Amino acid sequence: MQDLAMALVAPRSPLEPMRRPVPEPGHGEVLIEVSACGVCRTDLHILDGELPMPRSPLVPGHEIVGRIIAAGAGSSRFRPGDRVGVPWLGGTCGHCRHCAAGRENLCDDAVFTGYHRDGGYARHAVADERFCLALPPAYDDAHAAPLLCAGLIGYRAYAMAPHAGRLGLYGFGAAAHLIAQVAVAEGREVFAFTRRGDERSQAFARSLGCAWAGSSEDAPPAPLDAALLFAPVGGLVPAALAATGKAGVVVCAGIHMSDVPSFPYRLLWGERVVRSVANLTRADGEAFMAIAARTRLDARPVAYPLERANEALEDLRRGAFDGAAVLVTA
Repeated sequence: MQDLAMALVAPRSPLEPMRRPVPEPGHGEVLIEVSACGVCRTDLHILDGELPMPRSPLVPGHEIVGRIIAAGAGSSRFRPGDRVGVPWLGGTCGHCRHCAAGRENLCDDAVFTGYHRDGGYARHAVADERFCLALPPAYDDAHAAPLLCAGLIGYRAYAMAPHAGRLGLYGFGAAAHLIAQVAVAEGREVFAFTRRGDERSQAFARSLGCAWAGSSEDAPPAPLDAALLFAPVGGLVPAALAATGKAGVVVCAGIHMSDVPSFPYRLLWGERVVRSVANLTRADGEAFMAIAARTRLDARPVAYPLERANEALEDLRRGAFDGAAVLVTA
C-alpha cells in the first residue's frame, strides 16, 4: 500500500507530493492513520531555512490527530482504533540531567515530530507511543489538531506568568486566540496586540472576550503584569517591556525570533523579567488537555486538503485567516 505525503526537499522551496510505502512502526511505536494535522509557524521556519533542515526529504507537521491502526513490538499503551494526538516533542533520551529533573523539553537529544522524524503532512505517521496524547472527546479532529502545538506552547508560555491578572498577547494567531480563551475563562484581563491596521484580528480578539485590542506599537490602557510574545519579532521585546509594570514578565514563546534590538536598562529595571519557552513536556500536554476538556476552546480551524499544504502555509504567512490552518485527509 502506498502513502501520500507532502515533503520538503530543499529549504525555501514548495512542498512536493511524494508517494512512499506506508511506514512501519518499530519497537514502542504506533502507526497512525492521520485525519488532521495543524499548520504551525514553526513549519514556516523550517521551510524558510530559519531552522536547519536535518535531512531531505522531510515531511513536516507536528499537530497530528489520527487513529492507531497498528502497533510495533513492546507497544501496549493504546489499542488499534484509539484516537491520539502527536505533538512537537516526539522523544527524549530519558536520562540526561534535564530529563531527570522533569525538564525533558530541554533534552539535548530530543526528537521532534515533523523535523527529526516525519510528521503529519501525510496520510500515515509513526510515533513513539510514550509521547502520544489522549485527546478530549468533545473536540472533533480538526478542532483538536491546533491544541497540539498552538495550544500546548501557548499553555507553557501562559504558565510562566501564573499571577498575571492583566495579560498582554502579542501576535494574535493560533496560540494567542486559544490562550486568550483560557485566560478569560480564568478571570484574567486580556489585551491583544496585532499588526498595525489589522482591524479584523482586533475584532476577533474582542469577540473572544479580550478587554482591549490594538496595535503592537500602541501602549495598552494599563500596565501589563505579563506579556506573551507569539509573533517572532525581536523588536517586540522592548515594546512589551515598556508595556509591563514593575515585576512584569515578558515571555518569548517562539522557537525562532529575529534579533532583539538593544534597549535602555530602564525598561528592564524594576525586577522585570525576559524569558523564553522551549518546546514542551508530556506533563504540559496532560495539564493543557485537562483545561481544554473543561473549557471547550474554539480553535477556529480553517481546513485545507492535504494536497493544498503549500496554500495553507502561504495563507498562514500572510495572515489570511483568524484561528488555525488544519490539513485534512478526508
